[in-house]
Amino acid sequence: MDCFRMIFQYFQSNSESVMNGICGLLALASVKMYTCFDFSCPCLPRYNMAYGLGIMFVPPIALFLCGLILNRQSLVMLEEWRRPQGHRKKDLAVIRYMCSSIMQRAMVAPVIWIIVTLLDGKCLICAFSSSVDPEKFVGFANTSPAQVQQLLAKVPCKDDELMRNNTSRKAVSRYLRCWSQALGWSILLILTMAAFLTRWLRPCFNQATLLQAHHWSNYIDIEQKIFEETCCEHSRLFAHTCILHFFESMRQEIKLHSFSLPREGDGDLLRGITDQDQMNKLLKMWYYEKPPLDVSQATQRHPLGRERSLLPWADSPGTRSKFPQHTEV
Repeated sequence: MDCFRMIFQYFQSNSESVMNGICGLLALASVKMYTCFDFSCPCLPRYNMAYGLGIMFVPPIALFLCGLILNRQSLVMLEEWRRPQGHRKKDLAVIRYMCSSIMQRAMVAPVIWIIVTLLDGKCLICAFSSSVDPEKFVGFANTSPAQVQQLLAKVPCKDDELMRNNTSRKAVSRYLRCWSQALGWSILLILTMAAFLTRWLRPCFNQATLLQAHHWSNYIDIEQKIFEETCCEHSRLFAHTCILHFFESMRQEIKLHSFSLPREGDGDLLRGITDQDQMNKLLKMWYYEKPPLDVSQATQRHPLGRERSLLPWADSPGTRSKFPQHTEV
């Protein structure tokens, strides 16, 4: 159990590891989807190519878009690219590095889908069965051109009545499957060689530029996370202040409804609510008479130190260590 907890914490703390994990899951999902998919070629001259190429290339587009959507760095990269200049200049090298990293991860699942379909061969047989030269196969020698096109279109359908006794159907199917598998293995070999050369030739180039781009891309991601956490912490403090101000402003209303109020010295204004009817009335007040987003008066009545002392998380060591202290360099 401790091992799984450590793995989960590692993936949670490392954004690149999370993206690699999502990339691997999408790749496995693409293979599982293809194995579970019921491939049914229409066996019609006008529709075979559209169906076969559609099955080969439409799901990879969807997987590619899913890879972009699930990658958190896609939004971070777009925000960095589109943000105003401000007091911080934009580094195009960092943006290019982030874009390259995002594209590489998003392309894994689509490429695996295409390679699996090519190695299986069904899509290519369905798409290009009508494009085969019939003179290469003796079974189509004594048939008219219209019948040849009809027979070639039905090559993927081995249970069709016209193709049961045709000796050339298996030959055409083997011919197209051979080309499909050759193309699939060629693509896999090219990609493997490209990855090998990229990995082993990288030290031959300028490592300083790569390290800088990698560092600052991580910095932008971490900065965005800390900003969101800080906003959540500020929202908690702001909401706490607003609620305290609301209950203090409702003291006269609570007296009119004969609620048991706490003493003036008590810091917790919620102790006067003792049953369900009282809470329902206060919830109606909160819904219909919600206070404005202006806590200046409440801040004057309750200084920041007193407000933070009412918060159980305000003085905890975890909260103090959650945000770094800025020092002069």
